[in-house]
Amino acid sequence: MRLLAPILVFAVLSQSCSEYQKVLKNEDVKAKYDMAQKFYEEGDMKRANRLFEQIAPKYIGKPQGERVMFFLADTYFKRKDFNMAGYQFERFVKSYPKSEKVVEASFFGAKSYFELSPNYSLDQTDTDKALIKLQNFINAYPDSEYFDEANAMAKELTRKKEKKAFEIAKQFNKLGKFDFTFLTPAVAAFDNFISDFPGSIYREEAMFYRFESASHYALNSFEVLQKPRLAVAKEHYAALKKQFPETKFMEEADKLLEKVNEELEGFSPQGEAK
Repeated sequence: MRLLAPILVFAVLSQSCSEYQKVLKNEDVKAKYDMAQKFYEEGDMKRANRLFEQIAPKYIGKPQGERVMFFLADTYFKRKDFNMAGYQFERFVKSYPKSEKVVEASFFGAKSYFELSPNYSLDQTDTDKALIKLQNFINAYPDSEYFDEANAMAKELTRKKEKKAFEIAKQFNKLGKFDFTFLTPAVAAFDNFISDFPGSIYREEAMFYRFESASHYALNSFEVLQKPRLAVAKEHYAALKKQFPETKFMEEADKLLEKVNEELEGFSPQGEAK
């Protein structure tokens, strides 16, 4: 009796596989449609996807075409083939702009691109694409049930781009300790970061490192170029203190400012007279 259950399960599975193979190979589109829908409802996305792929071209322009195209896109998404899911959901939206499923398709199309976004340290082309798709969805469907999730995903991607930009600027700053020519792009990168991400959690650090980069750049410059560069460094210090009066970098910033001021004293009228 204990062996009976596994044998029955095996027999059912074998019959199911046999039926699937038979329907897969024949030309009966209706049979393929029925079986694809059955597998979809059972959660067997691999076999449902293969059948929907076969019949989708046959249903173009037909009443069932809308349903088939949506299920095809959804099976790709559920199988985590996000490249194809994004493409198919976009096709669905273009083909059936008045469909009841257009909001859902637009959301999951955008989410497909979100899933393709890589780690912040890698190229962020897919992140940029996902942000555009999500922002388009948020703008188009502010009352959608998916609005909050779309907004959360957009914020996550923005934080990823934030971190990427911040780490690039920090890398220039770090390299500048060995080769001061890297400090010019460091200051520019921090300038861009502060401008592009005004509410960033890294803002205080960015403002300090901008001051640090500008200071070291000025202190390592030729004497004829030092004075205006030292003045710019002081402006960055003032900006840091204005926005973060109790900055956690207070001690480091003040010590660095002393060096900047010492150098500037040499350009005073008395110093120049010497």
